[in-house]
Amino acid sequence: MDRARFARLRPLALLTAAALTLPGLTALTSAARAADADLLANGGFEAGLDGWTCTAGTTVTSPVRSGGAALRATPAGSDNARCSQTVTVQPDSAYTLTGHVRGSYVYLGASGTGTTDVTAWTQSATDWQQLTTTFRTGPATTRVTVFTHGWYGTGAYHADDLTLTGPGTGPARPPAVPAGLAAGTVTATSVDLSWTAVPGATGYAVYRDGTKVRTVTGTTTTVTGLAPSTAYSFQVTAVNDAGESARSATVTATTAPGPGGPTPGLPPHALVGYLHATFANGSGYTRLADVPDSWDVIDLAFGEPTSVTSGDIRFTRCPVTECPNVESDAEFKAAVKAKQAAGKKVLISIGGQNGQVRLTTTAARDTFVASVSKIIDEYGLDGLDIDFEGHSLSLDPDDTDFRTPKTPVIVNLISALKTLKARYGDDFVLTMAPETFFVQLGYQFYGTGKWGGQDPRAGAYLPVIHALRDDLTLLHVQDYNSGPVMGLDNQYHSMGGADFHIAMTDMLLTGFPVAGDPGKVFPPLRPDQVAIGMPATPNAGNGHVPPAEVVKTLDCLTKKVSCGSYATHGTWPGLRGLMTWSVNWDRFGGWEFQRTFDGYFR
Repeated sequence: MDRARFARLRPLALLTAAALTLPGLTALTSAARAADADLLANGGFEAGLDGWTCTAGTTVTSPVRSGGAALRATPAGSDNARCSQTVTVQPDSAYTLTGHVRGSYVYLGASGTGTTDVTAWTQSATDWQQLTTTFRTGPATTRVTVFTHGWYGTGAYHADDLTLTGPGTGPARPPAVPAGLAAGTVTATSVDLSWTAVPGATGYAVYRDGTKVRTVTGTTTTVTGLAPSTAYSFQVTAVNDAGESARSATVTATTAPGPGGPTPGLPPHALVGYLHATFANGSGYTRLADVPDSWDVIDLAFGEPTSVTSGDIRFTRCPVTECPNVESDAEFKAAVKAKQAAGKKVLISIGGQNGQVRLTTTAARDTFVASVSKIIDEYGLDGLDIDFEGHSLSLDPDDTDFRTPKTPVIVNLISALKTLKARYGDDFVLTMAPETFFVQLGYQFYGTGKWGGQDPRAGAYLPVIHALRDDLTLLHVQDYNSGPVMGLDNQYHSMGGADFHIAMTDMLLTGFPVAGDPGKVFPPLRPDQVAIGMPATPNAGNGHVPPAEVVKTLDCLTKKVSCGSYATHGTWPGLRGLMTWSVNWDRFGGWEFQRTFDGYFR
């Protein structure tokens, strides 16, 4: 040993000399009680290091004190070669720890006792020497860690025949039910909870509306990711190695109103529809003036770019050759004013199936702002709908956090929409109609993923929605033309019934961790910002559901009835309403979608 190391050790030896255990003084002061048991697993190291956690240990066949194996561990300059095992014990009980060791500066002890942690040690044991120490557990202690270690750089030590005797734990039982659950500070998106500690509990599970949302080790937590102005119920259970207690009594809390609020001029529940203004198809052309008053928001489909990356958006109304009954520009503008006088909102929708828009440069961004403004001003419109589909939005490989996007097409779109909102003021209506692939799929996948290989479009709308959530009037995700998507119940949901719409909408109103990362949670939107997108008829798109399924969807989300197998995470009577593709197809289908909405909300 060098002088520096000896100087470090000597004060320790002087301070703890009284605890030194010498041969002849280590016999137990009393025999172990008949009911006591040896609680250590593999204390003789006959099964290798099974049950032990060691930083620098192995088993050897010589020297051994008994049996065929013993521990050999070699400390290094920054490692004392600790081996440890955590065992289950009884609260408020006496235990005796015994072991046989060889080597210089070898320690045997117990930590986490709940009272005074103990250590026995020997400065030099050229042959097997017994170390013994005793302790009493605290009133709530159910687990203790037993350890042995050497000293830094002093050479290998050996240990064998370690035992921990004392009251056994008997049949394992879950802890008692927590009491005193109470709600504290409540914000628009979070609730503080607290409860009384349970003896023997190693943790607690927190339930929101019957679904486990987190586990904690303490007796307080803040449940986040909640929707504003929404009632939630909470319960808590106590957990240990034996299992989970029954749930506590329920406490309820209603979150505060969020920032912003309903858009001026929109009714509490709104019907949104796309009007084929630039083309005709099998549904036929419908004049704007002929759209019934039930439609509160009318999206003119579509404004499209002159090229994918130009940012130059043009709105070219359907030509007479394609739409024989098309109105004149003057009649169209008059119809816009008439709808607005009746309290309706008329927007220009950008994109659609054929209108791919990629704002790859700031020049394209500025052109987008200028060209969209020109359309809005020319026709006196109330705002803008973003219906980017296909490859309009995708994420660069290094763009991994929806809260801080880096991809130019994402960053430039956010900047353009903020500029338009600032230009036209608070009454400017901004809506978005992404597909599920770009939003809810983000619960599982985001961009190319940690290891690459994923579709870079997965979840790509999330940074746009998040950056503009305070400016966003409505988000109506297209719950159609979609493959199966995993919901918050970690089950896949497919189109064809209320279940799909319920699960997809619950995600928007509850929030979710993006790509499963609990540190990157997409916060919930306000209920008044969310409408559910559905096809008006089977001809309009895959995923059409009959009126009865529409009613089930609304009943579940606004009243929490008729929910089927999916358990929502809240009840949202303030859900804004429904969106459909399209007004034209609903007219073709005898206005069935409109009548279903009116029958439910009007």
